[in-house]
Amino acid sequence: MENYGLINQLAQYLITGITVGSIYAIVGIGFNIIYNATEIINFAQGEFVMLGGLVMVTLVHTVHLPMPLAFLITIAIVTLVGLLMERLAIFPLKETSVMRLVIMTIALSILIKGLAMFVWGKNSFALKPFSGDTPLSLLGASIVPQTLWIIGITVLLVVLLSLFFGRTIIGKAMSACADNLEAASLVGINAQRMVMLSFMLSAGLGAVAGMIITPMALMEYDRGAMLALKGFGACILGGLGNFYGAVVAGILLGLIESYGAGLISSGYKDALALGALLLVLFIKPSGLLGSAEASKLKKF
Repeated sequence: MENYGLINQLAQYLITGITVGSIYAIVGIGFNIIYNATEIINFAQGEFVMLGGLVMVTLVHTVHLPMPLAFLITIAIVTLVGLLMERLAIFPLKETSVMRLVIMTIALSILIKGLAMFVWGKNSFALKPFSGDTPLSLLGASIVPQTLWIIGITVLLVVLLSLFFGRTIIGKAMSACADNLEAASLVGINAQRMVMLSFMLSAGLGAVAGMIITPMALMEYDRGAMLALKGFGACILGGLGNFYGAVVAGILLGLIESYGAGLISSGYKDALALGALLLVLFIKPSGLLGSAEASKLKKF
């Protein structure tokens, strides 16, 4: 009976780890999409997640919109924020160094966080689950329905992004810019438009991550920084610029945190994840699925 209880616990940690890791994976994918188009690490990526959660809360609980409609409007609003960020802050500095552009994203992160604090204050906000909160039982683990939404939406996003980058003209053009920006420009691809689209797509992904995690964890104006840090960790661990690497690494980090918190102590979960990240990078500096140099994504 004791062994049965332990198995149930391990199953619970597994589900929790995959759930949290799915969010890290989505954020990591957002980092990679912009990096592949610009070589910029967008440190404002976490703010897209934060805005997704807070805008969704406002539309559902204050404006009283139906959740499906609020979901779509939130994606549109945060995608617009990504567009404005690129057009107003990144595009005018296109001739400057990558380092200055990275610093600009840090400044934008601080600005967006400050504006969010002004609009929503310092309070934490909850969002009702997408389909109730009655737990389900699977492999001895208790699973709230929102967990299934998170995992299902993550899988759907991976499939849709794979099809987008592999089958559509725009997706192939963005991949071409990731391979060789100059060569893509020479064959008639509007590189600046691809950069703009990368910010919009990354912002939309961040919004989705924020909306699906908020019913399970409260959202506040400064939550984006930690989510960005974990997503960036997944991006680096999986291999900078590698789409599937971010997915694998994000889930791996989530599992390490979950099992570390459950079997050792919740106080050590971040340290364990960071330790695993450092260990992997010490053995393989390019990341789990990265090439010898910080590779650009050739194929999704």
